[in-house]
Amino acid sequence: MERRGVNAGARLDRLPIGAFHWRVLGLIGAGALLDAYDIYLAGGTMAAMLKDGFSDLSHNAMFFSATFFGMFLGAGFAGYLGDRFGRRYSYQTNLLIFGIASLAACFAPNIQVLTALRFVMGLGLGAELVVAAGTLCEFIPPAYRGRWISLLGLIINSGLLLATSVGFLVIPHLGWRWMFAIAGIGALLVWVLRKRMPESPRWLQSVGRDAEAEALLQTIETEAARRGPLPPVERVENPAVGQAPLAALFGRGLLGRTLTASLTCIAVNMSVYGFVAWLPSFLIRQGMTIVQSLGFTTLMSFGSTAGALVGLLIADRLSRQGAMIAACIAIATLGFLYPHMHTAASVTLVGFALITAIYVLVTIGLYAYIPELFPTEYRLRGTGIAGMAGRAASISTPYLVVGLFEAFGLQGVLGLVSGILALLICAILALRVETGGRALEHASPIAAPLPLGPMAIRKG
Repeated sequence: MERRGVNAGARLDRLPIGAFHWRVLGLIGAGALLDAYDIYLAGGTMAAMLKDGFSDLSHNAMFFSATFFGMFLGAGFAGYLGDRFGRRYSYQTNLLIFGIASLAACFAPNIQVLTALRFVMGLGLGAELVVAAGTLCEFIPPAYRGRWISLLGLIINSGLLLATSVGFLVIPHLGWRWMFAIAGIGALLVWVLRKRMPESPRWLQSVGRDAEAEALLQTIETEAARRGPLPPVERVENPAVGQAPLAALFGRGLLGRTLTASLTCIAVNMSVYGFVAWLPSFLIRQGMTIVQSLGFTTLMSFGSTAGALVGLLIADRLSRQGAMIAACIAIATLGFLYPHMHTAASVTLVGFALITAIYVLVTIGLYAYIPELFPTEYRLRGTGIAGMAGRAASISTPYLVVGLFEAFGLQGVLGLVSGILALLICAILALRVETGGRALEHASPIAAPLPLGPMAIRKG
């Protein structure tokens, strides 16, 4: 039934940016940074395990695939938990899982045990990014949302630089096991700090918990009003509370969004994990030492931070669609140039530009575009399903990468990535949905009611 009162989205959207928003970004970003670090430590760790005989290319592929199989399940599970029990419940659960598993990985006696623990880590790692971007976008006004999502992207993308820099300093002197120890200790510390994280008022309203949403909104507004009178609320939106069946994501109204979001995740995952994460191993196979490989990779990895900074500059100036298409074209172009670079300077420069372009797509597509496509009551499940599609592609990517690299060299790997990017461009042009600068309630319309099924979430 229709109801009056909370109007959470409109009230949040008219607030000036203040200390509350920075606290939310800090708490979300801290966990997401450690999540990214834990994912990206695989590159240097696999190279070190390969060099000291703890593993080989085949077992490294199994280790990598176990990560993404866990992330595949974790993304879907986090989407369900986040829409059913709340954003806060979901991100605290996943942080605890990958923190404990990372600590246990320090003591793995062989690659088989480490692979099993990496699967458990993956359950938590796959959940974090599903919850992080979706939760942040529910707090930030639409005029600033692109920039703030890009700030989150800057934090997350810095995980690559953090992992490669720490690996460069730690692995040659203390060994690869310390990479997992750092991730585990950090995750548990952030888990304690995140107990202060508020629930999303938009989600509370969407499940009929109006009293809690109203109390939280009043607290947020009281803090914001200390800086001066608040702007008036410009719209009234109190959607009915009813059923939110999973089937709606595959029905009329949302199917195109679900498919495009899924293809975005597939393209991002294959770009990052088909190239970036394998750079140390590629360079070692081309004759570099472990120190040289990690050194070149560290220099190029500054492109992950640069990509988020580019996203920060363009996110609220260009359309989401235009920015994503431009990033896809840049990745494909630079990807075909990269194998022809042979000097240290050209390898580093073109590699830096390629990684920058990849992380522009990560920032705009993964963190902003996908969560904005879905209504509040479907946001985390829609994002989770897209994440599952990306992780499913990533499970097979290590085997494809090894096969293509052995047969065709780096050109074969980059050719695969470019083909996926071309499909994504076609999907974006076919969907023709722009989400940037619009209220979430307008950018992601409610799906038509569908019959209930066993996966439906009852609201209220």
